[in-house]
Amino acid sequence: MNLIRGAIENTIPISLFNRGLAGKIFEEVKRHGAKVVMKNNTPECVLLSPEEYIRLLDEVNDARLLNTAVRRMAHFDPASVISQEQVDQEFGFSPSDYENTDDIDFE
Repeated sequence: MNLIRGAIENTIPISLFNRGLAGKIFEEVKRHGAKVVMKNNTPECVLLSPEEYIRLLDEVNDARLLNTAVRRMAHFDPASVISQEQVDQEFGFSPSDYENTDDIDFE
């Protein structure tokens, strides 16, 4: 029963936009979450607040990064690890090259 109630409460006919109620609909989305806009009894689009949209994008990106990390760790060979000193030597870096890098974030 809650599924039906949620579907009814979270759908909006597109005709409400034509009646000039967009502001009210947007406020409802901000207060209560996503709404599905229906056109000819078919879902046409989903309205989300900008905050919810960004949160969902962040979640998708985090999932992709986690998936990449899991795949890489599945093939991780500790014997293939090289030290920072080896990297510095191979590429000609020195400790002075790392000065003033405190503001840099590596992901």
